[in-house]
Amino acid sequence: MDDVVRIFDTTLRDGEQSPGYGMTAEQKLILARQLDELGVDVIEAGFPAASPEDLEGVRQIARAVKGATIATLARCNDGDIEACVRGLEPADKPRLHLFFGTSQLHLDAKTGLNKKDALDLIVRSVRLGKKLFPEVEFSPEDATRTEESFLLEVVQAVVDEGVDVVNIPDTVGYTVPEEYFKRIRLLKEKIRNIDNVIISTHCHNDLGLAVANSLAAVQAGARQVECTINGIGERAGNASLEEIVTTLRIRGDALPFTTNINHEKIFETSQLLSALTGVGAQPNKAIVGRNAFAHESGVHQQGWLKDRRTYEIMTPESVGAPPAQLVLGRHSGRRALAARLTELGHPMTGSQLNHVYDNFLKACEVGKALDDDELIQLALDNRPPPEPPYTINLVQASAGSVKPATATVQLTRDGRTFAACALGDGPVEAAYTAVDTITGYSCKVVEYELRAVGTGRETEGEVSVRVQIAEKTFSGRAVDTDIVAASVKAYLSAINKALALRERIKPPQVAVAEKAPQIISQ
Repeated sequence: MDDVVRIFDTTLRDGEQSPGYGMTAEQKLILARQLDELGVDVIEAGFPAASPEDLEGVRQIARAVKGATIATLARCNDGDIEACVRGLEPADKPRLHLFFGTSQLHLDAKTGLNKKDALDLIVRSVRLGKKLFPEVEFSPEDATRTEESFLLEVVQAVVDEGVDVVNIPDTVGYTVPEEYFKRIRLLKEKIRNIDNVIISTHCHNDLGLAVANSLAAVQAGARQVECTINGIGERAGNASLEEIVTTLRIRGDALPFTTNINHEKIFETSQLLSALTGVGAQPNKAIVGRNAFAHESGVHQQGWLKDRRTYEIMTPESVGAPPAQLVLGRHSGRRALAARLTELGHPMTGSQLNHVYDNFLKACEVGKALDDDELIQLALDNRPPPEPPYTINLVQASAGSVKPATATVQLTRDGRTFAACALGDGPVEAAYTAVDTITGYSCKVVEYELRAVGTGRETEGEVSVRVQIAEKTFSGRAVDTDIVAASVKAYLSAINKALALRERIKPPQVAVAEKAPQIISQ
């Protein structure tokens, strides 16, 4: 039996239909290219009959993406199929995805057709699709609530017509793993020539079982899983792509299957979707959530510091996520606090550590974790901090609907001021590039968070960042009425922490700037 599970990504169709996740044609194209790099086998690019805009968006993706198969959804009517023909005309590897509601509830409430007329329409549409497309997939919608005998009749009919993929949707997230396993096995046992087609799953998460059901179907013989990035989709969402593929990789002993996914692109793809839609993954989301590799419990931290495998079944690097983070809060122990203080250049033991730890617990009484700046303040015990390697003299940025954005940054070191200009997709990126140009260090932002402080026109922006430099991470935080200025202050704060630990810091990589006024933002 083929042990490769094909990944059919429907983020751009089913995922994008969910409230709050709408994307423009340009945004869909950006994500489609990323999905192709991620290694998905099939990208469901949209529902061309829904609108002229959706059709044009599909055409753009079909024209630009050449690695993955490009699929589009259609109801069993000629108009929908014709729209898919127009949308997929530029595609190298097009697929028509037909669907029709086969449960008695769907027949009665949606179409009013009896089973014979419904079956005739399905067969007619599949036959037309096979004339127009090299690949056809058929989905009996609401398959898990469809009468068993009618489901077998429908699947046998479309297999006889030569479909390439039969998808068994759990449209409303109703089934449970054992039940879904049995339904897939039933098809494997009862349908003639079923080995000539790929059985697919499409599970919704209304009961939180979408991933479990999908994996049960794979064990029963399904070899395509339909899923979405971050598990987005109608209502409670779809099966999560990152959870499916990572489970198959980590638990190869129990699930001896592989995928074509580039796992190190998973976190990057999740972040891109969040950036395009403005909706981030929940903090405790498996694989890609902010807390997926964060540890606060003292017992966990102690074990993790000795051997990461005690509390991590995979590394964050394996999915392209930032390095694991020890969150220093009221549940943390002395060992974790001492480890982080050492990383920040303030090693301590014995009574000194006990004193700082007591103050640390008092600072955590409100339940808040402490960031690097607050930890350093505790370590200094009210002593003034040393002068940072770099200070900001000027930040000036220009941005708008016309890209690229530009930024000029001036930093002061040892009494001399150095300036750099840079371009970027946005003013923050441009300003960060200018900072890197001056310092000569390549820094990777692994986490960026912007929070409003206050209300009204004078609202300030609080920026928190985590920056990775030479495999170590440092955090910075700053507040300003100008969010670009706050972003640069936070970024430079993190960089200064890293540079302060070095025996030798590179000299500024640019010439001394002309004397300029002290301007932080404009």
